[in-house]
Amino acid sequence: MKTVLITGCSSGYGLETALHFHRQGWHVIATMRTPRPELLPASDRIRLLALDVTRPESIARVVEEAGPIGVLVNNAGIGVVGAFEATAMATLREVFETNTFGTMAMCQAVIPQMRQRRAGTIVNVTSSVTLASMPLAAAYTGSKTAVAGFSGSLAHELGAFGVRVKLVEPGYAPSTRFAVNGAERMNGLIPDTYADFARPIFEAFAQPQAITHPQDVAEAVWRAANDASGTLHFAAGADAVALAQQR
Repeated sequence: MKTVLITGCSSGYGLETALHFHRQGWHVIATMRTPRPELLPASDRIRLLALDVTRPESIARVVEEAGPIGVLVNNAGIGVVGAFEATAMATLREVFETNTFGTMAMCQAVIPQMRQRRAGTIVNVTSSVTLASMPLAAAYTGSKTAVAGFSGSLAHELGAFGVRVKLVEPGYAPSTRFAVNGAERMNGLIPDTYADFARPIFEAFAQPQAITHPQDVAEAVWRAANDASGTLHFAAGADAVALAQQR
């Protein structure tokens, strides 16, 4: 039975991805900082573990408990939208600690077993901001672009050992808890000097021409996890696909 470990399963992409793999008959190890069993169906093919990707001891414990992992999906992430000038360095470090270094730490923890088996796939979930730059997202874009560059290099490095690395690039998903979860972090990041600049940007966000749904991301992760070719990039959602085609 194939096993997938997914980070950040408390909502949105991670939760839908866990459900999707379960429906496909896989053994799913769903992780989140504070486990909520009611989110997932009772099943002998689902294990729910507490995981904080910013804490090395938490990562080590989960990887040990998980046993052999066929696919690692690095989905855990936090967001921040605002003027870079107004973003405290502590906030920047918080975003990179989860989005970038958390992803890297999970990879380092799982690579040895995959390398020894000469099999396995790592799927890193980034964002469509890596496909096209957008304003008021410099910190978030930086954290996700770092993962994209890291993954491209890692794909070459691990390919020699039969281990695949993939990138899933979701578009704008207003149905997720991105804004709600990051509300406190983003408080005050649009100072008065940026108000006129920011207004039309937020108005455009409120009426997007195309959006990404969690199921789009789950299906893209599924395709990436089962792809045996050298394809690295998997855009998820109509808006992300359009940006990828333009790129």
